[in-house]
Amino acid sequence: MASEDVVGKSTGESAVTTIVNLAEEAKLARENVKAPQYAIGSVLRSLIAGGVAGGVSRTAVAPLERLKILLQVQNPHNIKYNGTMQGLKYIWRTEGFTGLFKGNGTNCARIVPNSAVKFFSYERASSGILWLYRQQTGNEDAQLTPVLRLGAGACAGIIAMSATYPMDMVRGRITVQTEKSPYQYSGMFHALRTVFREEGFRALYKGWLPSVIGVIPYVGLNFAVYESLKDWMLQTNPYGVVNNGELSVVTRLACGAAAGTVGQTVAYPLDVIRRRMQMVGWNHAASVITGQGMSKAPLEYSGMIDAFRKTVRNEGFRALYKGLVPNSVKVVPSIAIAFVSYEAVKDILGADMRISD
Repeated sequence: MASEDVVGKSTGESAVTTIVNLAEEAKLARENVKAPQYAIGSVLRSLIAGGVAGGVSRTAVAPLERLKILLQVQNPHNIKYNGTMQGLKYIWRTEGFTGLFKGNGTNCARIVPNSAVKFFSYERASSGILWLYRQQTGNEDAQLTPVLRLGAGACAGIIAMSATYPMDMVRGRITVQTEKSPYQYSGMFHALRTVFREEGFRALYKGWLPSVIGVIPYVGLNFAVYESLKDWMLQTNPYGVVNNGELSVVTRLACGAAAGTVGQTVAYPLDVIRRRMQMVGWNHAASVITGQGMSKAPLEYSGMIDAFRKTVRNEGFRALYKGLVPNSVKVVPSIAIAFVSYEAVKDILGADMRISD
């Protein structure tokens, strides 16, 4: 009888234990289901905030962005745009207010996917590189070095640029066309269809190679310089810029401006070559780059090296930095507006992750 009581008690305890275990497993399963949903929602809200901020900041500096591209590709034998202020006044006089924002819709249309892919890729790449670095060094507390941040930023930039390159390519063409162009692209999708139909799929990726090479120093240096400057300031606190363990908005803007200036200066020649290669095969731009002498036939480039060689030979080394001034002028306000817009949208959406994290 006692034996039966022991068996029954043991069986009952076993059943209770099983029920408790099942309950705990169910709870863990529910938590495991909810956690990714919360994480995904948080990432999406942050990326939406970044996309809106990017669109607002790009729109604010759209006139300078368009002038930069026009300076990059204009015919050296028929100079129309001879500086920042003169160029903006010329666009206003010949095309009106809307001419200052031509191509901006296409530019903004690629901001959200580009930002989404770039920052998600940077997060994944930096996490993976940090894990490998800690495994190699055996130091679980190791942090990313500037070189490793450069690598993570380069990976993110290449992936994001490749994913949205066709939109960037047609944006360049829409930006360059004027009311006098014999042929008009009515919008981004019309331009994509037209280029694909008349020039083939490969035409959508003209200038891709210099873009890949250029994005390594540009995006990579942006991340590396920005985050390294922040870390250095937090550790050294020069001029008392750190308050309660945080950098002020002005200090963050200065870090971002420095990062953007370094990145764009190093990568700018490749951006010029990319734009020029994008115009190959399209003779209806506002200004068509031609060779020297009497020949007015548009230049053809067999590749990136050939484009570099012909540009320097026909126009000199300074041609590789055409449009750098308006591009530099727009860096600081673009970063400032993007930062303020992102913070505002982040608060509205309740996003709890910063783009730079």
